[in-house]
Amino acid sequence: MKNNLLGIHHVTAMTDDVVRNYEFFTKVLGMRLVKKTVNQDDIHTYHTFFADDGGTAGTDMTFFDFPGQPKGKAGTNSIYRTSFRVPSDEALEYYKKRFEEFNVKHEDISEVFGNKVLRFEEEDGQLYQLISDENNTGVAAGTPWKNGPVPEQYAIYGLGPIEIHVSYYEDFLITLKQIYKMREIHKDDEFAVLEVGEGGNGGRVFLYNNQETEGVQGYGEVHHVSFRVKDDAAIEEWEARYKGMGIPNSTIIDRFYFKALYARIGHILIEISTDGPGFDTDEPYETMGESLALPPKLEPKREYIESQIRMFDTTMN
Repeated sequence: MKNNLLGIHHVTAMTDDVVRNYEFFTKVLGMRLVKKTVNQDDIHTYHTFFADDGGTAGTDMTFFDFPGQPKGKAGTNSIYRTSFRVPSDEALEYYKKRFEEFNVKHEDISEVFGNKVLRFEEEDGQLYQLISDENNTGVAAGTPWKNGPVPEQYAIYGLGPIEIHVSYYEDFLITLKQIYKMREIHKDDEFAVLEVGEGGNGGRVFLYNNQETEGVQGYGEVHHVSFRVKDDAAIEEWEARYKGMGIPNSTIIDRFYFKALYARIGHILIEISTDGPGFDTDEPYETMGESLALPPKLEPKREYIESQIRMFDTTMN
């Protein structure tokens, strides 16, 4: 296949409190809010995007805010943990001290597949880890937020490996390789590492064989993961590939900031997204994320939407 996946595009999770989540990502983690919009499939709820300085594809963690949704439960048959890339092992030490300062629940620095990691949780139980790029090669990272609270030499600048847990480990591994052409670079009975694109931390999946209790969707859990393709021609080729393999899918959806194609593989919702047009399509670099942005198809409903959602201030003072 000509248009293979280039790397991770974004991860979307669910929060119970869009304001607390915004404070955590911008003031504690030091990621930039590059888009404050609504869920295009449920316009009564927010969809927020946190990324690098310019909102580069492959750097954004996004959130749905579903008021009243029950709390989820971590477990198998789910996207279990999201990783964020930092430049060095020293950056992990910086964040460990920062987490202690802000009372963020975290573990000690450990190692996964030759990379040092620092695992931590958000207040709602969402599981994350920072992963060091100290010895990393492959998919390029983004640019740290220039006006953020974390010094640029330590700051998060991209998404790292996506951690997936399944109870049907061998079958799911084969499926990822057959459908998505993922390359297996490590495998034992409990853990596998797969790569797409140029590989490295920005193009990896950590797959775990987990026979424990199944996870439950809800706030504090991941909704889906998306992988990057270059352009419209590439995503159209993927739609044709799904059709040819008999895989049910959403067909291509224009999200204005990128085009998207969804398919559920086992329990895991996988999206394929184009790199552009990008988040600066409707807002200048200087003020991205400061106002409620709506794609053109929703702009006529702005007054109604603003009456339904809880407005909150995201201007940078």
